[in-house]
Amino acid sequence: MKIPRSLNSLRSAHRLSSVIRTHKILAAVAGVAVLSMVVVGAVLFQPWRIFTSSSVYEALPAVPGSASAPAPAAANPAAPSPATATPPPAAPAAPVILSSGTFLSQEHETTGTARLVKLPDGSHLLRLEDLASSDGPDVKVWLSSLPAGGDWFKYRSGRYVDLGAVKATHGSHNYLLPPGTDITGLTSVVLWCDRFSVAFGSAPLT
Repeated sequence: MKIPRSLNSLRSAHRLSSVIRTHKILAAVAGVAVLSMVVVGAVLFQPWRIFTSSSVYEALPAVPGSASAPAPAAANPAAPSPATATPPPAAPAAPVILSSGTFLSQEHETTGTARLVKLPDGSHLLRLEDLASSDGPDVKVWLSSLPAGGDWFKYRSGRYVDLGAVKATHGSHNYLLPPGTDITGLTSVVLWCDRFSVAFGSAPLT
């Protein structure tokens, strides 16, 4: 028995419609997957930061002015002369640069100077001067025990002190070290992208 041509045409049209619907569903699923990957990639990599920058300019912390000493009393010849007391050692009147170095470019072009400074009150800070680098997600300032430059994967294996997020891509800024930080053996400064374990730049402290 022959099947009428009209019935065959109807079946062919139905099959074609099913294929189109299936392809539409697959295309929609693929589109959602691609869009999800684009959104996740954008959140992680933040590619627009290639075109952004910021500037912060800070001075070194001011040295408090010492109060003027009272005028000495007039000498009384009849009074016995007191024993001469040894004055205590004077605290430094200004910040002291302990070590410094020039930035080397690593993953991103980075220039400027890093200085490890001791303040008159005995605390320490790291000062970045004339810094120029790139913006990026989760960029930190590290003091590291490993040499500046070279393969940046090494920095995770050394001793480091995380001083927090870099304040800006450009300028001069200060980073106070946590009280009690042992600075012995900390030989470099690293601009470290913590999210992707990449060094933007580093500077030796000598």
